[in-house]
Amino acid sequence: MVEIRPVSGEAEWETVAWLWQDFRHDLAPIVNGFPLADGRYRHEWLDEYPADDRCGYLAWAPHPNTGESAPIGFALVRGLGFVERAMQAFFLVPAARRGGMGQTFALDIIGRHPGPWAIPFQHDNTRAMTFWRRVAAQAWGERWVETTEPVAGRSDVPPDHWIRSR
Repeated sequence: MVEIRPVSGEAEWETVAWLWQDFRHDLAPIVNGFPLADGRYRHEWLDEYPADDRCGYLAWAPHPNTGESAPIGFALVRGLGFVERAMQAFFLVPAARRGGMGQTFALDIIGRHPGPWAIPFQHDNTRAMTFWRRVAAQAWGERWVETTEPVAGRSDVPPDHWIRSR
């Protein structure tokens, strides 16, 4: 059973920051990412949270060894109060994947913020491509489109994919 709740307080944002490092490590082969000089991965997007137009969520599940509630993922949403919301970052720890928890988590977040959505992901992230197409079909049926857009300031990489609800 997954419990999904908004990130609240400094301690939970610190939990997101730890998971963020796993997220960026997971993306490193796709984005050719190296850690910075202090050993951490890029975190400027995370540094923009929380804010009036942005929020975060943590997904929790019983730890398989202890039964204690453990953080298994996070989602960062931007564009609150605007026409379109965007899933700026979404991550589920590898041990929690393949059991439907990620889809449950993503659909819950989308459902909490009705209206148009945008979900970007990297061209070479084939797992994300499969996942987000499945989530889009579940969330919006046939009322979504997928486009490609150049990555700002990065003409050397393939364009990102964007799924948008209609």
